[in-house]
Amino acid sequence: MSEKILMKGNEALAEAAIQAGCRHYFGYPITPQNEITAYMAKRLPEIGGSFLQAESEVAAINMVYGAAGGGKRVLTSSSSPGISLKVEGISYIAGADLPAVIVNIQRGGPGLGGIQPSQADYFQAVKGGGHGDYKMVVLAPSSVQEMADLTVKAFDLADKYRIPVFIFADGAMGQMMEPVTLNYPEQKVYEKPWALTGTKEKRAKNIVNSLYLVPEQLEEQILARFERYKEIENTESACDEYLMDDAEICVVGYGVAARVARSAVNEARAKGIKAGLLRPVTLWPFPQQQLKKAAAKVKAFICAEHSMGQMIEDVRLYSECKKPVHLCARTGGVILTPKEVLNKIEEINYDSTR
Repeated sequence: MSEKILMKGNEALAEAAIQAGCRHYFGYPITPQNEITAYMAKRLPEIGGSFLQAESEVAAINMVYGAAGGGKRVLTSSSSPGISLKVEGISYIAGADLPAVIVNIQRGGPGLGGIQPSQADYFQAVKGGGHGDYKMVVLAPSSVQEMADLTVKAFDLADKYRIPVFIFADGAMGQMMEPVTLNYPEQKVYEKPWALTGTKEKRAKNIVNSLYLVPEQLEEQILARFERYKEIENTESACDEYLMDDAEICVVGYGVAARVARSAVNEARAKGIKAGLLRPVTLWPFPQQQLKKAAAKVKAFICAEHSMGQMIEDVRLYSECKKPVHLCARTGGVILTPKEVLNKIEEINYDSTR
């Protein structure tokens, strides 16, 4: 698919996963991510893959565990309440050092909440979500093209580091339609000598699990895993900067909120206010260096979020609280408007010039 075609974000993500070599999908329906499930149900049988609608989210994530243990590129997707049901299995996958790609097309919560877009699962994704010491790479697209591109990247990172990777979007990203190009070259193939492929008496048996009954052995595994996490932090963080060279007020936002914030920054510039935008593409690892660099020169930060303020904690952490950090947020499925973000920019600009 080298020409541009009009696709929903969910559908673009699903096709990109197939082009990335994913041939196994296990999931359970939930709005607003159902197009991923439907697309995979149609496409995977056509190319010799396996699609299975599991009896529950818990069953689906454990099927992912099994396929990943066999060394296969495997995908599951859900929305907020469904991801909560999957977190035990995600912890097991992380504890067994298995590569897998997990998609959260977020909706409002807590509980059943609503089916409108939200970013209120940030803590769950970035801080682990399940039990134990572990991390996941978390990728935050802000366009349909990125829904596809970052999915391909997710499979590469998962195999490279033997880690679960999250695609962290929301209902707006999943449902919106934009022109997209889907033409990905053949993906790098990673050797997986640890995979459960059947020995046929040609090698020693492999064991995939996360159980270590000797405390010192478990600690050794965790410490080694965190060395790998340190490498990911040093090499894989990504962030887009917009009009930051001379910015005095820095808006930080990701996903749909970043698109809204960009419009507000343009309107602020038209009024002579030096605003800029930092858009984290990786929420973990968080783009620490860009935040520290910005903190050295701007007067204040504004976090544009569709939550009650979750990413704001990381902005304060990584800017080392050197400058004030303000929140501009809507929640419950209500999307920010450029006017709301602009009003906050003007308010902060007025306070900083008094």
